[in-house]
Amino acid sequence: MKTLLAVLAHPDDESFGMGGTLALYARQGWQVYLICATRGEAGTVDPEHLQGHASIADLRESELRCAAGHLGLQGIIFLNYRDSGMAGSADNTHPRAHIAQPLETVAADVLRHLRALKPEVVVTFDPIGGYRHPDHIHIHKATVLAFEKASDANYLPEAGEPFQPARLYFHTIPRGFLKIAVKLIRLFGGDPAKWGRNKDIDLASLAEVDFPTHARINYKSVSEQKTLASACHASQGGMQMRRGILGLVFRLLGEYDTYMQAYPPVQPGAKIASEL
Repeated sequence: MKTLLAVLAHPDDESFGMGGTLALYARQGWQVYLICATRGEAGTVDPEHLQGHASIADLRESELRCAAGHLGLQGIIFLNYRDSGMAGSADNTHPRAHIAQPLETVAADVLRHLRALKPEVVVTFDPIGGYRHPDHIHIHKATVLAFEKASDANYLPEAGEPFQPARLYFHTIPRGFLKIAVKLIRLFGGDPAKWGRNKDIDLASLAEVDFPTHARINYKSVSEQKTLASACHASQGGMQMRRGILGLVFRLLGEYDTYMQAYPPVQPGAKIASEL
């Protein structure tokens, strides 16, 4: 049985982002695990969603476990850091904030699980964390460091036996998708520079960043699983991520995830792969 390990930052990252890929590989018989750095404590939540939950962290963990069931995840591993919030927010300075922890410390936590699970494939955010969230960028860097050191017997031997995963991928947001989304948001009177639940995501600037695409995963066969998983994250918009303008763009461009291959290096002129 092959293993795929996703290393992300918050509950909902898995469903709103690479959920189609995770569900597809789980259906194909892979053991799919998720490392989640935080429990999303800094997210804003409407009071009605908190009913029956002791805290925002408790709620968002519950939503993630709901989503994991639909995606077919084998297990979820929390690193128990605190959500840092968006750049410049007061949550950045919390003592337990994810971004307040040394990169080497976070990488060591990832490394322990990587060596224990021995995945063939590791996936995480792209270098700008998808939409420049500080936690996304921090866990990206920690995952890259852990991947690079995984087979080094002299690096943190207490973290387990050395192991070399076969491939490392960064999940990307296709530039074409973003450009269409920006045009549609403007067409309907919105401001793409102030998008999202808290109006703190600049889609317009993100559309100018273009990472190479080395793998394109068609997840149409498990689209329903991704939709159901997204719906679990009701406190973060849930089904809105699959409807409205973004849902329209998904339908226009097709149901697929794109990835940049970080390891092994891609040969010039290589065709875009249809699998990781």
